[in-house]
Amino acid sequence: MARPLNMDTLQQNFWKEEYLKEVMLRFGWHRKYGALVKAKQESQRERHKRGVGATLQLPSVQAPPPVKPSSPPQAPAPGRLPREPEMRPAPREVRALLYQGISHENEGRSCYLKTRLLLPPEDKYTFPVTTNFNYGWQMGENQLGSCFLFCFILFFRKNGAFSLLNPRDVAL
Repeated sequence: MARPLNMDTLQQNFWKEEYLKEVMLRFGWHRKYGALVKAKQESQRERHKRGVGATLQLPSVQAPPPVKPSSPPQAPAPGRLPREPEMRPAPREVRALLYQGISHENEGRSCYLKTRLLLPPEDKYTFPVTTNFNYGWQMGENQLGSCFLFCFILFFRKNGAFSLLNPRDVAL
């Protein structure tokens, strides 16, 4: 099946001119830089030919001088504190879950992650990592049955927002 050519004389002349410009540009570049490129390629070939017969010599490595034991570790500078890891390591019992079974059967990594999820953030992290942690940090266990009541009593009332209204204050 023949492909229809939707070209008139104007478009044909345009593409012909573009092609000739490209050819002239390549020819000009080759005339200007061709000798340099060819000389560089030849020198690389010569170096490669010379290097084939010779063995490769690596520089010798000197052993580092023995380190003398220094004085006991010094306290950090007053402006700097020693950096603690953000996340505490998992307990041995929880870490052992990683090596028992496979995730497809809800064991192994899957069981480890689910068990780790049940731990409160205070047990997993040494300090609040994000600002969202501040809201529930060290809030304790939910003694109430409802999550809504828990949030209402501990958050809204504590901060004074949406406190319980007096029935006399409600407009009818």
